[in-house]
Amino acid sequence: VQLVESGGGLVQPGGALRVSCAASGSIFNIGFMGWYRQAPGKERELVARITSDGTTNYADSVKGRFTISRDNAKNTVYLQMNSLKPEDTAVYYCNIGARRSGLSSYTTYWGQGTQVTVSS
Repeated sequence: VQLVESGGGLVQPGGALRVSCAASGSIFNIGFMGWYRQAPGKERELVARITSDGTTNYADSVKGRFTISRDNAKNTVYLQMNSLKPEDTAVYYCNIGARRSGLSSYTTYWGQGTQVTVSS
């Protein structure tokens, strides 16, 4: 299973960005899909997660500003980030739990990360 992230970049405070993560490979089913981030000198933290039935949860620091969504037909998860702040600057990582074709268990996969920088 491969995860390809896109959409990161440089944005001014108050601006918006959308990052995407597309999963490919011999996927039978995807359970949860989510985004983590890691800022320099800090631990990786959960930003948002969405389950297969559409239930979402968010870090308190992004509630009301970020929205996670998924397109099951495309095996893709999105993170719409609005009202961005300098403290949102980090590498954003896609994270999914997927069941591969022919297997009975789920495995966690990570994307390579995409840089989001919020600065004027």
